Amino acid sequence: MTSYRLPKGGLIDRQSRLGFSFDGQSVTGHAGDTLASALLANGRQLVGRSFKYHRPRGILTAGAAEPNALMTIGSGGRTEANTRATMQDLYDGLEARSQNRWPSLDFDIGSLNGLLSPFLAAGFYYKTFMWPAKLWEGLYEPFIRRAAGLGKATYEADPDRYEKRWAHCDLLVIGAGPAGLAAALSAGRAGARVIILDEHSLAGGSLLSEAATIGGESAPAFAKRLADELETLPNVRVLTRTTAFGWYDGNVVGAVERAQKHVRHPDPNKPVERMWRIVAKKALLATGTEERPLVFGGNDIPGVMIAGAMRCYLNRFAVAPGQRTAIFTTNDSGYALARDLEAAGVQLTAIIDSRAESQFVYTGKARLLKGAVVSDAKGGKALSSVNVTAANGATEAIAVDALAMSGGFSPIIHLACHRGGKPQWSDVHGAFMAPSETRGLVLAGAVTGTTGLSASFAEGAARGATMAQDLGFAAQPFDAGPVDGDIVASPASPLWNIRGVKGKAFVDFQNDVGRKDLGLAVQEGYGDVELAKRYTTSGMATDQGKLSNVTAIGLLAEARGVSPAEVGTTTFRPFYTPISFGALTGPHHGHHFQPVRKSPLHDWAKKHGAVFVETGLWYRSSWFPRAGETSWRQSVDREVLNVRTNVGICDVSMLGKIEVCGKDAAEFLNRVYSNAFLKLPVGKARYGLMLREDGFIYDDGTTSRLADDRFFMTTTTAYAAGVMTHLEFCAQGLWPELDVRLASVTDQWGQMSVVGPKARATLQAIVDGDISDTAFPFLAAKEVSLFGGRLHGRLFRISFSGELAYELAVPAGYCESVADGVLQAGKEHGIQPYGVEALSVLRIEKGHVTHNEINGTVIPSDLGFAKMVSTAKPDFIGKAMLGREGLVAQDRPSLVGVVPLDPTTTFRTGSHILAKGAAQTLENDQGYVSSSAFSPHVGSTIGLALVKSGHARHGEEVVVWNGLSKEFTVARLCNPVFFDPANEKLHV
Repeated sequence: MTSYRLPKGGLIDRQSRLGFSFDGQSVTGHAGDTLASALLANGRQLVGRSFKYHRPRGILTAGAAEPNALMTIGSGGRTEANTRATMQDLYDGLEARSQNRWPSLDFDIGSLNGLLSPFLAAGFYYKTFMWPAKLWEGLYEPFIRRAAGLGKATYEADPDRYEKRWAHCDLLVIGAGPAGLAAALSAGRAGARVIILDEHSLAGGSLLSEAATIGGESAPAFAKRLADELETLPNVRVLTRTTAFGWYDGNVVGAVERAQKHVRHPDPNKPVERMWRIVAKKALLATGTEERPLVFGGNDIPGVMIAGAMRCYLNRFAVAPGQRTAIFTTNDSGYALARDLEAAGVQLTAIIDSRAESQFVYTGKARLLKGAVVSDAKGGKALSSVNVTAANGATEAIAVDALAMSGGFSPIIHLACHRGGKPQWSDVHGAFMAPSETRGLVLAGAVTGTTGLSASFAEGAARGATMAQDLGFAAQPFDAGPVDGDIVASPASPLWNIRGVKGKAFVDFQNDVGRKDLGLAVQEGYGDVELAKRYTTSGMATDQGKLSNVTAIGLLAEARGVSPAEVGTTTFRPFYTPISFGALTGPHHGHHFQPVRKSPLHDWAKKHGAVFVETGLWYRSSWFPRAGETSWRQSVDREVLNVRTNVGICDVSMLGKIEVCGKDAAEFLNRVYSNAFLKLPVGKARYGLMLREDGFIYDDGTTSRLADDRFFMTTTTAYAAGVMTHLEFCAQGLWPELDVRLASVTDQWGQMSVVGPKARATLQAIVDGDISDTAFPFLAAKEVSLFGGRLHGRLFRISFSGELAYELAVPAGYCESVADGVLQAGKEHGIQPYGVEALSVLRIEKGHVTHNEINGTVIPSDLGFAKMVSTAKPDFIGKAMLGREGLVAQDRPSLVGVVPLDPTTTFRTGSHILAKGAAQTLENDQGYVSSSAFSPHVGSTIGLALVKSGHARHGEEVVVWNGLSKEFTVARLCNPVFFDPANEKLHV
């Protein structure tokens, strides 16, 4: 490799030498380098291969839009594919590998695809892989899957930490270039809370690559002084290496900070990436512009680079682009690069200006060819020459090893369009501009079409000060002072098609989409911008069209004979740049994948020796072992028997709890549930079935009427959030005319079941009112006074076990002391706490269903709830679909009980039901066991099952078959209610 590092200049630390590797070869760079600048400094132009043709590709940009220089960085669990070399800060020991090539980058067999390019035009996959159909699974699909993808993910666990944080500010400034710095200083000096972020490692934006002086100070030094001042202000937070990826409702901006992606050994106590959710009273977008490439033959050859990127590597990183350089421009910005190249002593061979007339006066030494274009570039793995076509059609070849191209500028307006706004084409600027209405997001600087440093400083300062003043701060616009040496480029006239092109001219570099592909798309009826995107894959690469989209739109417009305004753009959506799964996940992985929820009685249960089990998000007490018990079954059997003979207390705080209020609350519930709720009396509870639109049961639970316009609903623990969402949709989307309000109160109320023959005697000791069967009958529900008026709660006479039972709800903060009071009151009655295992046994003995049975495939009649489908109501959710042929079939699976003929045998949940004598195959499957448990009451294992025509098969002998466990149990189908089938105990 030849060194292209200039002997002086740049913002790198020449005293700090960093060693790194690229494809196993040891290379060196300096602190302050990016991986891209270090590779260029070492003469490495070939850095990758394109996706389809595996063409050699070099570094094209200096920022987030880079389509070519995608690397796999790191090793082991820190392996990260598709990292842009242009955005990766260099660090000592960095390991980088090129992608999408085999066996090596320099010799890639995949490049043979280029020979097939005449057959691989736009849409070839749609035309090729349709026939013969039988080859799809055996040939086409495996081939496509092997060819797909770029980098390769690791199978090893990521050892690093990730973090999520919220931040609030008065003003959020996105982009720390001239306009952004000026706005942040104007507001920050006035005392406003300001957050300013930039995706690069240093604040300054274009100032870091600028040769101009500001107030006699170099642009980079001036930028550093402003950034240092912002860092000293206590009300300002400066976030570098931070990309704003989305703008959301409420002026919330999502951003990812690469906190330790620039170090070899991250601090294990700090995150490597941090996701920010920033809530801003006002926000300013100062993201600048993206320079567009030009579409000529061979524009993808290594050595061809965006002019602004070449200027960045030259001035910021002190890297010469080559030994013989040319510039192809459509605007004045090319001359700023020319001036800087000549000042650095880099040989500038020619400036090719597509404009026949230009107001800019060039005084340098290079050849100036006006009205000319580069029609083709020549070379393989490196640029060797360019063919220049003059206005009269004459062509000449110029030997160069580096070519800068500038096709104009596209404002980076992505975030301004994330909330539905559409970009607007401007003939004046030759670009798509931000929507006119951005609802709380103000734009400043080059992103608005403003050109020149002075104008950008002034605009940013004025808008920053105005926004701060609107928030009540006495702000004054920042004054940057005089700017010297700034070349103010006039807007470029777009140049979409270039005359005389013979070679492959690319629009989307990563996906190998060429100019001809877009023309073909129009010819074949796919000229709409959304169709063309999918037909050609232009704009579908990892850069999501940051470089290619506007050029593609221009080419489509010319092919269709319309303006780019008529073609329009594809939809702008988050994320602006790819976001790692680690950043999205944050700390929520492994044991912390989901937050842990503990009920108000968790510590109480722990104090009484509970063994806990994770059920969804909740920790629930599973059983309460006592001295001498050697297995969980002993504990559970004891708890069950004690409930049946004495009294038990169980934590049911995890039930979903929803308040339904409003004058139309009863009508609302009447439409949501399949059974009637309109005339439910105040002070009564009712068991309800909630169906989906397709007629299948969604959830069940009890709802109590506490007042004419107030109901208290309980839901299944696991479905609490889903039911709340469903109800909100019904209230807002289906019946917005109803006066109904919903509130989730799951966390506000602790709830406990007090169950057993002595439950009333226990509760009467703490409840102030009469709770006898006459005064408080089955399904009664009302607010009660406790402990002599010291506390108020809600009491429901509801049973899940078949025993006399109550559920007592109290404010969550009092739950533990109330539970202690219940234990004290029930001490003389033999009260014991019981857990979810005993609760499950009790409910199976009683034939009560849970979501083991409500599995998404059952309707009310399948579970014996046909009478809970109201025929009197005009409508309810799911009613229209209940009459479908399949839902009224006689052989539908229905709920039955299962008991083994031999009490010493057992079976498991999930086992299949076979007719007696039938072969043990799934073809003979009659249903399955949905729930099972050992019943101390029955003296054997019992189960609930969903069996074909089960209602009519009570008494039939069957085989319960578990092929995985090799278990075969002869059993009998029976009534699913094993305990108190006449319901006598509920009414004692």
